[in-house]
Amino acid sequence: MRQLFRAFIPASLVGLILSEISLIFLCYLAGTWLVSHFLNPYLDLNAFIFDDGGLLQIAIVVACLCLGIYFQNLYSNVRVKSTTLLIQQICLVIGLAFLVQALLAYVRRPDWCLPRWAMIFGSILALIVIPAWRVVYTRVILKVIGSQRVLFLGAAPVSQEIAAHLAARPEIGMTVLGYVDDVDDGLELPAGKVVGRIKDLASVAEALKPDLIVVGMAERRRELPMSEMLHLRFSGVRFEEAAVTFEAAFGRVSTREMRPSRLVFSSDLGPRKGNLFWHSVYTLPIAALISIVAAPAMLIVAIVVKLTSPGPIFHRQVRVGLNGSTFTVFKFRSMYVDAEARTGPVWATKDDPRITPPGKWIRRFRLDEFPQLLNVLRREMALVGPRPERPEFVKTLTKQIPYYNYRHCVKPGITGWAQINYKYGDTIEDAIMKLEYDLYYIKNLAVSLDLYIIFNTLKVMLFSETAQ
Repeated sequence: MRQLFRAFIPASLVGLILSEISLIFLCYLAGTWLVSHFLNPYLDLNAFIFDDGGLLQIAIVVACLCLGIYFQNLYSNVRVKSTTLLIQQICLVIGLAFLVQALLAYVRRPDWCLPRWAMIFGSILALIVIPAWRVVYTRVILKVIGSQRVLFLGAAPVSQEIAAHLAARPEIGMTVLGYVDDVDDGLELPAGKVVGRIKDLASVAEALKPDLIVVGMAERRRELPMSEMLHLRFSGVRFEEAAVTFEAAFGRVSTREMRPSRLVFSSDLGPRKGNLFWHSVYTLPIAALISIVAAPAMLIVAIVVKLTSPGPIFHRQVRVGLNGSTFTVFKFRSMYVDAEARTGPVWATKDDPRITPPGKWIRRFRLDEFPQLLNVLRREMALVGPRPERPEFVKTLTKQIPYYNYRHCVKPGITGWAQINYKYGDTIEDAIMKLEYDLYYIKNLAVSLDLYIIFNTLKVMLFSETAQ
């Protein structure tokens, strides 16, 4: 896997994206060639592409299709389970491209629009080529390319969790060979079986020829076969702690594998000062720009809130921020007034009766979060960061979840790594999962990761069904 934008992205996925961009471009280029040969012989293809802006017109269509494929989550899970469903999704994506072309024509930018028949021919080709290539890539190319062969030293629960995830996501490019552990030989475990004992590591590695050995021992006091491991390391086999592999595979830090010594001695676990500086530099101007652009939408939401239920437009609530300090967060009110008078502070739940009818839609598209831009401008929050929680919840979670307070070493954000990767939750297990995503963000905090999160937030706003 490669780390792009400070997020681990499988190389096979990068290859799929680049190949599909190229194929889509060729489809519309071929569509233009068909027009020049059969419908308009006076169309000079070279002049159209290089002199008349044809390259830009095709590029706009390619961008529309690639964004549509992304919004359809076809890059999140590349496995083709249903060819019919895939074709339907591509049809929807192509329809989006036609809509964009119509909008460009409406705003009188014909120089950005691909000629009608070139668009039609190119779209027909794309509808055939893209699904066919997706099937070939996932079922043939990935197998031809091969994958990294992974052997697990130790069958700890974290190792089994990683192995099951790798088996379910072939695009990651890792094949599980099995486990080496002092349990019954041949014991079936998730995504593999026990293929030998720890003392036989060298002979097992010689037979299976792994590229990577992931060390995940259930009992840390057990001795590792260091001489065998050193021999294998110098012969070209890489070793990796299960916590590192877990982070690359899941995009979060495993709290089960964290130890105080690792927190103290690790050079990259906390946020770096340089990254924190740039984080604060670009946050304010971007927040100001978004506030100006979103002002009309915020005005409409404010009117809807005021007209549909009695009470103030804004909901004010105390939240925990940087270094445990508290501040008042602003949100559009989506609940009835005095909603917690009887229940006290509780997490929002699905179909929460405290939420007003328009409030469900306001939350569904995350419109209630927009007033937090004021908190960003007041330097109490950032655009990107861990979600700010209420002091009552923080007090409880700090007692029940180790390392929970470390999420407060950066400013909370309107959006964040946990928000785009995990649903809203109302249990301790959900809080642990979100903490693991927050710790990953804190460790990898960078401008590129923030931009990646902001871009993905748009998809969450438009298509998420987990808002509460």
